[in-house]
Amino acid sequence: MAARRAGISTAMGICMVLSGLGTGAAAASGSMVTGGATSQPVGHYEFCKKRPGECAIRLRDSGPVRMTGALRRKIASVNLTVNRSVKAMNDRDIYGKEEVWTYPDKGIGDCEDYVLEKRRRLRQAGVPLSDLLITVVRKRDGEGHAVLTVRTDQGDFILDNLKDEVKLWSHTGYRYLKRQASDHTGRWVSLRSGNNLLVGAVRK
Repeated sequence: MAARRAGISTAMGICMVLSGLGTGAAAASGSMVTGGATSQPVGHYEFCKKRPGECAIRLRDSGPVRMTGALRRKIASVNLTVNRSVKAMNDRDIYGKEEVWTYPDKGIGDCEDYVLEKRRRLRQAGVPLSDLLITVVRKRDGEGHAVLTVRTDQGDFILDNLKDEVKLWSHTGYRYLKRQASDHTGRWVSLRSGNNLLVGAVRK
């Protein structure tokens, strides 16, 4: 009975977060505008040193993935499942230092770790890496934060560990700073407000 209740609760949660995934023309205006090459966050740089194969992938950018009902449900499910299965803890408490990006395989992590896990699961589900982009934003309180952008033909949608609902980037209230390039997993490009970051970065 408990398992049945849990299943019902999860299904209801997915239905609720699906409401944030717009369809048709209403979402068509939701694509970010990218700028030129910019600095790589230091946490991603260190992640790439440990996992160089993940950061040297040259991608064929064929444009945003087509949003389907199945993809919409998958995005909502992955966001909700990872948010509920990983306990939020900051790097200082986990590792004794800042800016450690890694997969939350032990069930704990901070915002970048949630992003990496969601990206991994959606890649395994067949979404192209060129449409799964780690993105750095500034929250309304001025704090730096990381989210996952999923590029689709109905707009750029944001998977966020602070929110179970998946929204278009323009509906989140964040200031968008930079994200991974769509043609190379180790490179970054600026977004709208340039490369004014609140988290450490290294320039390549």
